[in-house]
Amino acid sequence: MPRSLPRTERSDDHAASAHAGAAAALDPIGRAAGDSLSGRRDVADAAEPRPQLDELASFEGYEPFVRARPSNRYAETLPARERAYAELKFRILQNILPPGTKMLEAEVADLLSMSRTPIREALIQLAKDGLVEVRPRHGMTVTAPAAEDLRDIYDVFSALEVVAGRLCARNGVPSPVLSVLDRAMDDMDAATETGDIAAWSRLDDIFHSAIVEACGNPRLRVTLRDYWDQQYRARVAIQDLRPLPLESNREHRAIVAAFRARDEAAAEHWHRQHRERSDRLALSLLRKRQAEVA
Repeated sequence: MPRSLPRTERSDDHAASAHAGAAAALDPIGRAAGDSLSGRRDVADAAEPRPQLDELASFEGYEPFVRARPSNRYAETLPARERAYAELKFRILQNILPPGTKMLEAEVADLLSMSRTPIREALIQLAKDGLVEVRPRHGMTVTAPAAEDLRDIYDVFSALEVVAGRLCARNGVPSPVLSVLDRAMDDMDAATETGDIAAWSRLDDIFHSAIVEACGNPRLRVTLRDYWDQQYRARVAIQDLRPLPLESNREHRAIVAAFRARDEAAAEHWHRQHRERSDRLALSLLRKRQAEVA
């Protein structure tokens, strides 16, 4: 039977001050609260401050599990219309142009240092993609991701990710991947302690990506990557609304403990609980964001 979390557990919206004392007691794999980000513990480690986002920016050692993100790296090599489309889509997906942003066509042209003709054509395509609304003489408005679409995506994405976790418990997770999961959990604890939700979110992506890559089912991996892409924009759009992810951190450790025990039932239980709770939170925050934009 899956283990119950200790009574001292707090939900994500409780104050961060509760985290430090609870972390060691709630760690299913017994790691002490003072462990360093590398997994080693000594006097020097205990005296050093936890890293901030800029110190984690390279994510060295995580490379095999970092999912591809929107990029405008090669936009300069494209024809004008395609470049305008690529640049604007990149800014929208990365929340540089957040939901509710309103810009006249001329303002967009000035932003990208381009003429208005390719901008107009790019906006038409972005409107077809559902990323902007275009009104004559009023320019564009960046739309918010639809909560209904995200709910439909999660119905598939989360169910399949739970299957991936169950396969990890059944087949076993290679030691190098377990080491990556351990490091990611430690780094997420550090990001939580400093309130660095942007770093935590990136590390959370890596954690879940490592599970998917370790599941041993290539068809499942391909499908989950596709659905991850579809939910990416919504995830970025609500990032600044997220509470401290204390409960998510505890659930991550319970999931990995189940992997180590090769306990399929426990892995499925904790992973499903984690996905259902985090999905409810994301949908709630996205509806809040939609209300702000409306």
